[in-house]
Amino acid sequence: MDDDVPENLRKVLDTHPCFNEKACKDFARMHIPVAPACNVQCNYCNRKYDCTNESRPGVTSEVLSPEESVEKIRYVKTKVPNLSVIGIAGPGDPLANENTFKALELIGKEFPEMTLCLSTNGLNLPKQVERLKRLNVKFITVTINAVNPEIAAKMYQFVVWEGKVLKGVAAGKRMIENQLEGVRLAAEAGMLVKVNTVMVPGVNAEHIPAVAKKVKELGAYIVNIIPLIPVPGTVFADQRAPTPRERKELQDICEPKIKQMRHCRMCRADAIGLLGEDRSSEFAHYSCGLEEPPSGVPFTIEMEGKTRCKVAVASSDGRAVDQGFGQTESFYSYQVEEGSLVQLGKIQVEARLDEPVVGPSHRRKLEDMANALKGYDAVVATEFGEKAVRSLKEKGIAAFQIKGEVEKAVLEAADNVYKKRAATFE
Repeated sequence: MDDDVPENLRKVLDTHPCFNEKACKDFARMHIPVAPACNVQCNYCNRKYDCTNESRPGVTSEVLSPEESVEKIRYVKTKVPNLSVIGIAGPGDPLANENTFKALELIGKEFPEMTLCLSTNGLNLPKQVERLKRLNVKFITVTINAVNPEIAAKMYQFVVWEGKVLKGVAAGKRMIENQLEGVRLAAEAGMLVKVNTVMVPGVNAEHIPAVAKKVKELGAYIVNIIPLIPVPGTVFADQRAPTPRERKELQDICEPKIKQMRHCRMCRADAIGLLGEDRSSEFAHYSCGLEEPPSGVPFTIEMEGKTRCKVAVASSDGRAVDQGFGQTESFYSYQVEEGSLVQLGKIQVEARLDEPVVGPSHRRKLEDMANALKGYDAVVATEFGEKAVRSLKEKGIAAFQIKGEVEKAVLEAADNVYKKRAATFE
């Protein structure tokens, strides 16, 4: 356990998948979209509602009232028993919406066992820290894209502060002052602070190490470098996204300064489930009355007889699972039959590490990688993006996020395939 984690947060950190990668496989989170209003227009943000096919911050299929959010949590808990964290991440800025505080109050009373967290642009954070502390919010994420006002000015179209619209350097300066003060106050209040930074090549990318250094000095626990998603209708629509190699190199530079989050899935404002396995569409529009899934769901029985399973593994040396799916240029492959493991060879794929991590070319890359693995039952890697999981699923391939020894990981994946597929009849 990290020495700089407050004693009161060490236990709950074990169950928070966004702050602790080890919690990703076992603990689920739920974002409640109760905060549509925003006080900042970022150059990369388009808060698009009612979109079930996109997975990025600011997207949701509905906006709930505080009362509806409590009702939905009550229902989701019956379907997602490992739910441990309730977060508010938009689709606007939570601290620009009074309903955020009402929702936190109601949730805290009905679900005191849940860990509460919140994501914000930080503009209103200094004046709301004590209020959040009283509501038992233990985790705060602040998006800070620069600590230099001139660079910050390039990241924001405008900022609304105390009834005035600020632009340019004035907007950047106000954002930075409030964000840094908010980080300091939240850390002093005993909250664990994560700082998100959107990486925009040619705009703020080279400046991010300075951001990491500064927020660590103020008490932040971890930094999450998020690649730009060039969204249509935004100022940065034509900006290129960083490549996986560029992002990793930047993370490696910042790691000595502050812990790096490398398992982010850039979650929707209504995300539900494990990281990388978003189930928000399953519960979409629950408040409109679609409370129960259609009848005729599959039932399971235990099968007898031999089972065979082909598994591909993202490994640099064939001994340890040590690579993410999108960063792998070749996979080690195995066949498992009745617990016996046979190596089949290596599968070469075009990882195209110098291409952007989002956009049409990235989607084609993932589809090509999935095609190269067609015929396999499962893929094991240290991490998967949701688009990768979707591309593999379309080919009938299950994705398993596992670290450790290759042989153990292959056997674990094969066992899961057997339970999830071979033992399910409709």
